[in-house]
Amino acid sequence: MKKTNAKPQTTKSILANVLPTPMVKNELSCDQKVQKIAEKFSEIMEILGMDIKDDSLRDTPKRVAKMYVNEIFSGLNPANFPKMTVIDNKMQYDQMICVSGISSLSVCEHHFLTIDGLATVAYIPNKKVIGLSKINRIVQFFSRRPQVQERLTKQIADCLQYVLGTEHVAVYIDAKHYCVIARGIEDTASSTATTEVRGHFRTKVQTREEFLRQCKRINS
Repeated sequence: MKKTNAKPQTTKSILANVLPTPMVKNELSCDQKVQKIAEKFSEIMEILGMDIKDDSLRDTPKRVAKMYVNEIFSGLNPANFPKMTVIDNKMQYDQMICVSGISSLSVCEHHFLTIDGLATVAYIPNKKVIGLSKINRIVQFFSRRPQVQERLTKQIADCLQYVLGTEHVAVYIDAKHYCVIARGIEDTASSTATTEVRGHFRTKVQTREEFLRQCKRINS
């Protein structure tokens, strides 16, 4: 269980308290990454036998590289972590706050194919409450990297728990994996659900059931 936080928060401190994604450090700028990925992707296309001199394909390597660095893998860059806006819980609100139907578009790290899902995220406040859109942005940030769904679910919970200083958090993701749909078994109907429940969401049956009802409502 992650410790709750009483110190000033920075992006570095927040991410240090989140389950890490396997990464190595490099000193490449975003522009350098785009250039190198474009070069490598050109090689992949040539190996596949594609004519990268064709006017339809000529700019594809750079398009893919820019998409990887600036869009679908933007969550690998700590500079893209969203600003966390929290306020004092002057209302002394002590019930569940739940945001459901959050789009979670990610990429499977095993095959680099799409994971398309919906997340439901809830917490019970302690001394702080968070701007509602920030929950969506937390989901988006950790989704925008090569992922496995289990890790993504825990990263969202870790982040929210640390930022808000409450142990009472819950995350549910239901997603379709295109590594299952487009290859292998080629099953278009199945989806995968993962859940991370902590604090009262784990220990109190009524609280857990209230959260799961919200999850089922979105997926019904």
